[in-house]
Amino acid sequence: MKKFRKVLDGLTTSSPASAGGSPSCGSAAGTPTAAPTPRELDVHETLMSEHFHICKTVRHGFPYQPTCLTFDPVQKILAIGTRSGGVRILGGPGVDCYSQHESGAAVLQLQFLINEGALVTACADDTLHLWNLRQRRPAILHSLKFNRERITFCHLPFQSKWLYVGTERGNTHIVNVESFILSGYVIMWNKAIELSTKTHPGPVVHLSDSPKDEGKLLIGFESGTIVMWDLRAKRTDFRIYYDEAIHSVSWHHEGRQFMCSHSDGSLSMWNLRNTAKPFQVTFPHGKSQRDGRKESCKPILKVEYKTCRNSEPFVIFSGGLSYDKAGRRPTLTIMHGKAITVLEMDHPIVEFIVLCETPYLNEVQEPYAVVVLLEKDFIVVDLTQSNFPIFENAYPMDIHESPVTCTAYFANCPPDIIPVLYSIGAKHKKTGYSHKEWPVSGGTWTVGSQTYPEIIITGHADGSIKFWDATAITLQMLYKLKTSKVFEKPKGAETGRSAELVEEDPYAVQMVSWCPQSRIFCVVGISAHVILYRFSKHDANTTITSLEVRLQCEMEEVISPSDTENTVCLTDPGGHSPQPQPPSPRSNMPDSARDSIPCLRVKDRMIRMPPGYQAELVVQLLWVDGEPPQQITSLDLNSAYGLLALGNCNGLAVVDYLQKTVILCMSTVELYGAADPFQRLTRSPRKNRQSTSGLTELSDNQVSLDLERSKSPTSDHVNGHCTSPTSQPCVPGRPRVPGGPEGPRLSRRGPGRPPFRKAQSAACMEVSLPVSSLTEESRENSFSRSRSSSVSSIDRDTKEAVTTLLFAESYGRKSDALPTPCLWVGTSLGLMLLVPMSIPTDEQERMEEPITVAPTSTVLMLKGSVLRFSFLDCAGCLIQSPYEVWRDGNAPEDPERPRRRKLVNFSPCSSQDAIGDGHLAVVCSERQAKVFLMPSQACLYVHNITESSFVLRADVVAVSNSVCLACFCANGHVMILSLPSLRPLLDVHYLPLTDMRIARTFCFTNGGQALYLSSPTEIQRITYSQEMCDNLQEMLGELFTPTETPEAQNRGFLKGFFGGNAQTFDREELFGEAAAGKASRSLAQHIPGQASVEGMRVAAGGAVGELARARIALDERGQRLGELEERTALMMASAETFSKHAHELMLKCKDKKWYQF
Repeated sequence: MKKFRKVLDGLTTSSPASAGGSPSCGSAAGTPTAAPTPRELDVHETLMSEHFHICKTVRHGFPYQPTCLTFDPVQKILAIGTRSGGVRILGGPGVDCYSQHESGAAVLQLQFLINEGALVTACADDTLHLWNLRQRRPAILHSLKFNRERITFCHLPFQSKWLYVGTERGNTHIVNVESFILSGYVIMWNKAIELSTKTHPGPVVHLSDSPKDEGKLLIGFESGTIVMWDLRAKRTDFRIYYDEAIHSVSWHHEGRQFMCSHSDGSLSMWNLRNTAKPFQVTFPHGKSQRDGRKESCKPILKVEYKTCRNSEPFVIFSGGLSYDKAGRRPTLTIMHGKAITVLEMDHPIVEFIVLCETPYLNEVQEPYAVVVLLEKDFIVVDLTQSNFPIFENAYPMDIHESPVTCTAYFANCPPDIIPVLYSIGAKHKKTGYSHKEWPVSGGTWTVGSQTYPEIIITGHADGSIKFWDATAITLQMLYKLKTSKVFEKPKGAETGRSAELVEEDPYAVQMVSWCPQSRIFCVVGISAHVILYRFSKHDANTTITSLEVRLQCEMEEVISPSDTENTVCLTDPGGHSPQPQPPSPRSNMPDSARDSIPCLRVKDRMIRMPPGYQAELVVQLLWVDGEPPQQITSLDLNSAYGLLALGNCNGLAVVDYLQKTVILCMSTVELYGAADPFQRLTRSPRKNRQSTSGLTELSDNQVSLDLERSKSPTSDHVNGHCTSPTSQPCVPGRPRVPGGPEGPRLSRRGPGRPPFRKAQSAACMEVSLPVSSLTEESRENSFSRSRSSSVSSIDRDTKEAVTTLLFAESYGRKSDALPTPCLWVGTSLGLMLLVPMSIPTDEQERMEEPITVAPTSTVLMLKGSVLRFSFLDCAGCLIQSPYEVWRDGNAPEDPERPRRRKLVNFSPCSSQDAIGDGHLAVVCSERQAKVFLMPSQACLYVHNITESSFVLRADVVAVSNSVCLACFCANGHVMILSLPSLRPLLDVHYLPLTDMRIARTFCFTNGGQALYLSSPTEIQRITYSQEMCDNLQEMLGELFTPTETPEAQNRGFLKGFFGGNAQTFDREELFGEAAAGKASRSLAQHIPGQASVEGMRVAAGGAVGELARARIALDERGQRLGELEERTALMMASAETFSKHAHELMLKCKDKKWYQF
């Protein structure tokens, strides 16, 4: 039981100025406030430290910077390697696994042990790894580190335990994949080529065994030399010297000929009977020149030669286009007989694999699909149809179709919202896909017992919004919304002007606000606009209402009462409240004359809107005196009140979206009134307007941050909080002076032009650090969020921004006896303001009577920029904001059931006796968390979250039938605090913050889950709930399913006699230690994996481990005996059939003479 003391209503409390650091608030976490004549209340806090544990759950999206690809034709699973050392394994629905090499080295090549549940990876640090896939989370069993040679190519024959490894020196080594020990058998490059050859053949680029004879190994060197090595005789069968470099080799299934792709865009065919020269050389895309020769083309990087039983063979290759076709997109060419089909790709091809019916290389291949891995996409082409359609992708590989600029995560949504969104989105899906089933269908997955509706929303740089079904650790596209359709496209003379003003991404999404119960959706764009959408199952013809808000004020200096040396620039308290003005006509006027004009033009005509989300209202901030509007930094929506609030570094605006009017538009300082805790000295608005730092932009490359650079300003510092995808300081004056490497690029902007940058992925979003601790060089890579340290060390153009907003039933004044609708406002200076509102309760009056808003003198303080508000009742339970139940405004009218608004309101306490107790307000800033008792406004608990860093994201979430405060800090720590006592329950250094996209996209949700954008193309979901970690194994899919390996085809006596049946040989006899000896210890080092170590610990665990192992062995033995029995029965049936046919043939031919045959 946790007991806290609360102050009775009406008693005096600490002043707002002393609330930030007064002794009454306490200095340690969980210290209750001392108060006269307290009364005790019991709040039972059920959450303990053992309820929390953090781990990754699943990763969605396209693997970032892919490098290689492989496929298991029996298990039907696919693996993709990446440049950062990641391995993504994909199968059927729900079978999606991500693993990471600890070294982070790029994955060069992947090789499945076909139908064995294992995978070999070759990395750029010259290390081989063996992964065990017979568990839901793959683990490394063995590693082999090469010390003196660099790995260039690997080949693992089907049903073999010996892996061929080619190196940069031209040597070929052999590794036992069971023990991961190097064999003493080595094919040295100087033995493979002729002694008379004076030049080195180059690195090994190809290794493959002959389909006709497994004892023959084909080795391809980069220089164009090809060697057929006899493994038994340890000598060369033949050598081929070709003028052009080799990129790949592909065999005909009979093993008599093979095809090579070359650097000049040619394909050469070779016959084993005559290796002196190729019997065919073709330039598939080369033109004939005047002398009859073919022109050189771009290299053919890979070729696949696959035969068919009932048609001509397929020749599939990438590249090979002529050089004169500059600017052409990358291509995949499919040659089938005389038909040549060229498939143009949107991105460069990394690798492709042809999927065939059989895993045996010496059988007719029968290709049915080709998997193409592109730099930023993944497609599968159907080869069974003449027009080669692609399959509809079973995985969410298009998250990054346009760069992701913001995310939102909603758990425990209303159960009907997902089917409704899916049914609407399905009507707009693309057509023309192959009708066959997705070919990568391996593994098994079942929906876990603990599932609830989850939705992820992503905002993108092109203004599009995507809704994703994230239920049960899967991800499926539900619905896509394009916000750009609300605005007119620039025409004529405006085209160049508009492009110059907002550059490439004027519609980029900054943040979203969604009420799942009422289905009202708000989007904040980079061009200082807010779009409000309502959901309807019916189409409609309507006109979009546009409201224009003039929210721009002059600058002034501020002197903090707690530190007179620090100053903060705020707006003029004596200035008039900005009022919305009608926009003036657009013209090509100079920037200095632009006034009362929005950045974008809303469509002013009747528009037909399809079912789904339909735009109803657009709120735009206007240009003022040649200055562009500052980007919106905070937003909140309440469907029960019918109100929308938005704020930026100039002030606050509240919009009544039911009456389509602006009811409040004030600068931040005007909201304070007489309760302003700062001394403000007016000064010339044009004085010292230019900033000393240049605009910087972060690339997708990771930036290392040390502790000193992750410090946040204190409460006495200025914390401008601009949360735009491409943020800039909140400066209403002239643009900043270009500095650093960006200077020449940005200096082309004239005075007053909007500082919009191209909205890139969230990796480019800036979060700032104390400038005083940064050099010019480090500032360019700094973690910037338009923050600053003390004002004495930087320019004084940073304003007090509105950083968070929340509508709620609360107490606007200490004297209030009952809660009323209020707007809570948090600023970048750590101040909290309460704005009570009077809203008519009758529906008709609500649509006609105006809403009155009266800002009070209530001002509370915290250290650092305010990030989050939330409210608890007197029992410690979370109070939900009131909302309106969804109703379809475009549905046909029902005379018997008139359409009325249905509101759901959550009172702070259910008991009438407890109403007087008020409720608790939880406030979190970048440095501190506080719990206030309302209406007395007494600070009950305070916890200093961090001193050396600052909080990036904070949310009050529901976990294990209780609530807690979850925080993510800039130093990578994830913290969980109990409520209301703010006891630390979890503090884990989980995520080293090396990339800005993490800061921009990290968000918590209910149920102990969170997500962030781990790369520009991938979403990583994590859990901080111990219960979910315990149940994670049953939620993940099985990668390996026991499957019978298909038997090899019987080639027949005559075909084997004349055609040469495939020869088998004992590799163990050749490569084993008894025959080949031991390899040099200095050549490679064996490293046992974590899975091997854990296995040894289990084996050493005594009788329990022995019994478990014996039980597993017994099960395997019984399974094998059962398989043997089935095979024996099949063989007996086959023998009987053969005996019967032989007897019939003997009787038929018994009395015939020899000449009658």
